[in-house]
Amino acid sequence: MPGKSWNVISSPSRKAAAALAATASLALLATACTGQADSSSSGATDDPDAKTTITFWHGWSAPAEAKAIQENVDRFEKAHPNITVKVVGNINDDKLNQALRAGGSSGPDVVSSFTTSNVGKFCSSGAFLDLKPFIEKSKLDLDKIIPKPMLDYTQFEGTRCALPLLGDAYGLYYNKDAFEKAGIKSPPKTWSEFAKVAKKLTKTKGDSYEQLGFMPTYHGYETVVDHYMSQWDHAYFDADGKSSIAKDPAFAEMFTYQKKLVDDLGGFAKLEKYRNTFGDEWGAKHPFQTGQVAMQLDGEWRLGMAKDAGVDFEIGTAPMPVADDEADEYGKGFLSGTIIGIAPQSEKQNAAWELVKYLTTDTEAVVSFANAIHNVPSTFAALKSPDLTVDPGFKTFLDIAQNPESNTPPASVNGSTYQTTLQDFGYQYESGKVKDLKAGLEKTAEQIDTDIEQAK
Repeated sequence: MPGKSWNVISSPSRKAAAALAATASLALLATACTGQADSSSSGATDDPDAKTTITFWHGWSAPAEAKAIQENVDRFEKAHPNITVKVVGNINDDKLNQALRAGGSSGPDVVSSFTTSNVGKFCSSGAFLDLKPFIEKSKLDLDKIIPKPMLDYTQFEGTRCALPLLGDAYGLYYNKDAFEKAGIKSPPKTWSEFAKVAKKLTKTKGDSYEQLGFMPTYHGYETVVDHYMSQWDHAYFDADGKSSIAKDPAFAEMFTYQKKLVDDLGGFAKLEKYRNTFGDEWGAKHPFQTGQVAMQLDGEWRLGMAKDAGVDFEIGTAPMPVADDEADEYGKGFLSGTIIGIAPQSEKQNAAWELVKYLTTDTEAVVSFANAIHNVPSTFAALKSPDLTVDPGFKTFLDIAQNPESNTPPASVNGSTYQTTLQDFGYQYESGKVKDLKAGLEKTAEQIDTDIEQAK
């Protein structure tokens, strides 16, 4: 999600909640940024070599994260002695949107967000400045610097209003001790294999569980619709921008698979009752760390959190399984990350660009920040740097981040609304409240198309 360390609560799940909270304010933003500088014609006029102070707003709040950001800023100021950076942390999208709407000299110059799903809104509304003229002026060949999936989720319909500032890759965590006891030699690579392994690892205890192989429900930690869908070849929209969830068979296949897994592992009611015994996702009592579940879908930060919690078993990591007929794509996964850009009202856009460029493309800056907060580096050079702290478990996520088949949901003019609509349908279907999958997907697709048209 981009932008989290193993000791802080800033996950993609939390980001998804933040995205929902920010939806209303972002809708207003579409009409609030019409007076921005014309960046497409290089409207920035400030002298980047002049002595100046710029303000950088970010969302990190934990002491270790704030320290890591400040250390990178200190390195930047040393390399650019004419630019002083005022750093303001713990800024969520709501606060950011209010400041961007208000404008004025007290607002930020450089802005960042954990919510990749809002890139469509940020770019289409002009909330974040178009970076194209700055990139061209600096002669940056982004295709050679940044992995394609990260480039994809920081632009919308050809407008690049952001760059990635570290990333998150999702994979499978598994309890090696539990695998050995069950006689399982290696992590599953396809969904059919996964179902067998999950059932084999499940030990019931009365009307509950002694150990659950995997928590498959959509309310489970990170087991949300878009994370599942990343392991199928799929398309959320067709060439005309219309929702294709009812036409692309991958969606029906995923929903059918997940529902059967729910039923095979004990049924929705029994699983939900067990899920309610889990500790906090970001605390030491996470169910994977306590041994309540033997496999967990999660991001790269879980490795550090689990070790910090002092787990008493050996942890294995691997890519999540893929559709049975897509075995050649095993190794891919869901990606997201922190995004960073420039406020359109900033009167110091050239100076702001120097900081954005440094934080996102300077290898030392990217590596040191990734090492500090245990996130995935967002440049090829940093991913391959000998200075990057890598253990075998973490390498899994570096490989997923570089896999050309790894993916993230496409940006939309109304942000994460379409993902939320599909997730809501998932809740209804897995619980049995919706019986007809085909009709349900068709109705959901209609709602997605209606919402997008209204947003336009």
